[in-house]
Amino acid sequence: MSDFTRRLILSLALPLLPGVAAAGEEGMWMPGQVPEIRARLAGRGIDIDAKTFSDLAGSPMGAIVSLGGCSASFVSPEGLIVTNQHCVTGALQYNATPERNLLVEGYLAKTRDEELPAGPGARAAVTVAMTDVTSEISGGIDPALSDRMRFDVIERRTKERIKACEAGGLRCRVASFFEGNRYFEIAQQELRDVRLVYTPAAGIGNFGGETDNWQWPRHTGDFGFYRAYVARDGTPAPYAKDNVPYHPKRWLKLDPKGAEPGATIVVAGYPGSTRRLVTFAEIERLADWTIPRQIKRAEDQLAILAVLSSSDPATAIKVANRIRSLNNRLTNNRGTLSGVLASHLLETKAAREKALIGWIAADPERRKEFEATLPALDALAAEENRTRLRDDVLRSIEGGQSALSSAETIYRLSLARPKPDLERDPTYQERNWTRIREGQERQQRTLDPKVDRALLRYGLEEAARLPGDARIAAIDVAAGLRPGMGEAEAGHAIDAYLDTLYAGTKLFELPVRLGLLEKPTAGVLAAKDSMIGLAVALYPERSELEEREKTHDGLRSRLTPLYVRSLLQFAGGVLAPDANGTLRVTFGRVEGVAERDGLQYLPQTTLAGIVEKSTGKGEFAAPKRELDAIAALRAGKTTPYLDARLGDVPVNFLATVDTTGGNSGSPALSAKGELVGLLFDGTFDTVASDLVFDPVRTRSILVDVRYMLWIMDDVDGVAPLLAELGVRRPS
Repeated sequence: MSDFTRRLILSLALPLLPGVAAAGEEGMWMPGQVPEIRARLAGRGIDIDAKTFSDLAGSPMGAIVSLGGCSASFVSPEGLIVTNQHCVTGALQYNATPERNLLVEGYLAKTRDEELPAGPGARAAVTVAMTDVTSEISGGIDPALSDRMRFDVIERRTKERIKACEAGGLRCRVASFFEGNRYFEIAQQELRDVRLVYTPAAGIGNFGGETDNWQWPRHTGDFGFYRAYVARDGTPAPYAKDNVPYHPKRWLKLDPKGAEPGATIVVAGYPGSTRRLVTFAEIERLADWTIPRQIKRAEDQLAILAVLSSSDPATAIKVANRIRSLNNRLTNNRGTLSGVLASHLLETKAAREKALIGWIAADPERRKEFEATLPALDALAAEENRTRLRDDVLRSIEGGQSALSSAETIYRLSLARPKPDLERDPTYQERNWTRIREGQERQQRTLDPKVDRALLRYGLEEAARLPGDARIAAIDVAAGLRPGMGEAEAGHAIDAYLDTLYAGTKLFELPVRLGLLEKPTAGVLAAKDSMIGLAVALYPERSELEEREKTHDGLRSRLTPLYVRSLLQFAGGVLAPDANGTLRVTFGRVEGVAERDGLQYLPQTTLAGIVEKSTGKGEFAAPKRELDAIAALRAGKTTPYLDARLGDVPVNFLATVDTTGGNSGSPALSAKGELVGLLFDGTFDTVASDLVFDPVRTRSILVDVRYMLWIMDDVDGVAPLLAELGVRRPS
């Protein structure tokens, strides 16, 4: 381990804001870092040997699972996986019909034969190795290379490392840590047959819906179970009826006693990304332009989807996940913007950068190493700002699950096929061909021509409003648009074009899409599909955008490591790592929070709140069987899940752990390493922690294991699963 890496690791044990009595515990730690902070852990009452966290094959790390966007954990030797309900919603949607709407009803497989495939592309992955490959990726690059060529060198080296890593049957990636100062190769065992076992009704698993999203107090039973399967010889395999349950080497034990206020918990999972080390210029762009624009787009698209789904149950099922995702992103962005403003982050960033510049200027050696870095990063941000409007519209038109995105995938894959694999764009390398096909198969359950057309129309309207120097030529030509057109005239032109576009495409038919995925470019073009024609027309402009992005990334690979090193030295070692979708561990306590002057949030909620909130309608329609079970408790029925101190069954709790998107479904472990809850959300004040960590008000929200067990036992009666979990109800 280099001295620089060691100083980074040790620095993370220090509070970000000296002088503030920290309630929140900043730090999403790499497993290998945990032994470096063993003294701090001992002070928090963690009596697991800190070295166990760096043992990825041991307990508990060997039980932590990535679902791709969500976290989870093995909880039985039979491959049973527990995560959040909102992380299994895709499987519910995939298997739902208007006659059997699992999104509302939930699901319980009474036998192994009834466990439902989670859908094409569903994966459960366990990290088995993290290897420092910094020298192999960024070492010895000729400084005279152009930024674009530097990008190519790093990308080629990355692909070569991944190819070598995957030769043994694992799934691998190379991830940047500390803004390019370190690169690690992440190797995972990937299980490709994942099946839905059980999740409660939406009135439990999504109780409170969007009204309560990112809010406290919460009363949501956000949990669900998958099971991983493998071939009979124990090797990972795609879904097949004769596959058998996977037998993990490690799984977590549930602690039916749960976690009490003040208790230390450990959360392990796969947090998505944070951006706490970005410059003032980047934060300013986010606050002044990017986030407000994303808020407006989400609001507009949600309004479109609400109209389309209101009168058609089949459409409502198809767009349910999209609506939930948009709502979550909308609330997240609103909270982030609010947090940035409330924390005066812009002013703080500006003041710190001014001080950093002064510190650099005060020393000749520092000037030589760092003086040009921040001005160069600011210049890069300014250059990106000049084209940000056009770039954003172009990305959004082709983005998301749509017929046009399928057309783009088909065309780009056809262009990539003739090339040697290491020369292909990483997305279209052979290692991803199965995933591409599975994506199209899964997309069939969500594609709807009415929805697709309405959202593309919204994108074309955005393109129509672009100023003259930011026009997308392919859109203008295709739809007959021109600068200065009135809204009504542009709308008529767009509608006429969409009539022709959707009449001339067959991409809503799965066999057509799958067939075109196998064809060479000439065969794709010969199909004369109108949607593919649009993708082909957009390709030169999209390619030009991507070329600029690669050049910029090459420049960033020179600058950001220097910027981070200057921050580290300037701050005297006070620096925290950013999340990047890799396995992390965070520590905290079960603790309430002073929301504002005169308002103190307690750290736990109970069944009493469900009764208080339940209206029988919409987001607050607790199932009758749950309300009956609560009434039975009130009438004197006993349950082992009652908290004697509360006089009730605890539902959700707050904790000071440092988490973000991707941590959904992460297990919360007691100091003894037993599962006491599942993380599923954060408070509204926490949303902005992706940019700035507030050590006083940051809180994550978790479902208490006792509520999970009470629902399974007293409400839904899933005795076989309880037995598999090792939970025995006292007689």
